[in-house]
Amino acid sequence: MKKIAIVTGASSGMGSCFAVQLAEESASMRQHGEAQLAADELWIIARRQDRLAELRQRITAAGGAPAVRVLAMDISGKSGALALKKLLDEEQAATAASGGFCITVLVNNAGFGTYGEFARTDTVREMDMIDLDCTSLTGITGFALPYLVRGSRIINTASLASFLPLGNFAVYGACKAYVLSFSVAIAAELRDRGITVTALCPGPVSTEFADVASKGARKKVRHGLSPEKTVAHCLKRSRKGKLYALWAFRWKFKAAASRFVGRYAGAWFTYRFCKRPSN
Repeated sequence: MKKIAIVTGASSGMGSCFAVQLAEESASMRQHGEAQLAADELWIIARRQDRLAELRQRITAAGGAPAVRVLAMDISGKSGALALKKLLDEEQAATAASGGFCITVLVNNAGFGTYGEFARTDTVREMDMIDLDCTSLTGITGFALPYLVRGSRIINTASLASFLPLGNFAVYGACKAYVLSFSVAIAAELRDRGITVTALCPGPVSTEFADVASKGARKKVRHGLSPEKTVAHCLKRSRKGKLYALWAFRWKFKAAASRFVGRYAGAWFTYRFCKRPSN
């Protein structure tokens, strides 16, 4: 049976780190006689063809990695999830004679955020964010489930923002709260099947996030930490079957402290004192 690992949002940031490190993980599994869940093929998915091509070249140059399949496509919303389902169905038909395929790791990393007071942000852009961060993630997970086997892992990129409503970050925080809640619920449902779910809940990470969220008003994430180390910690937690992945101590502290802060109080405080610029 062919074994496939899938990473969405793979063209930059943590997505490209997931792709590189999953390729390294599969190569390491083979070297240590653990090939049963080592990926034969890595699907990297995002809209930017050039970035994906560069990433494939980087992974292939490292040697010993799984074959890399570039899928330059928009997976946003219901139509995007259905487009990926079509590819999965086609793969099943193509591999049926040789035993079919399974998905060893599914990383739902695609997503973006928006900065600013909700009344001043682009409502259409907010709806687009919900389509990608929530609808697409839900659909892709559901369509992938028939191909997951005992030992398969799901990683959903949530956020530290998922633990408390945030002013000036309202819809993004709500989207990631959904991702976290959904991840915990399906982790319970899939436990008896031997499939694990890990919710990655990072705070600020040095990626393109701020530039996109602010439409160029803030070029870099403030106090951003290493995406490579964030992803490495997440994969380690995932291999151990852990539900949450928060690498930095300050992220763990804030997540724990959020339990003692009223939801409205958290939203009011961040609205008043945590301004996020946007063009």
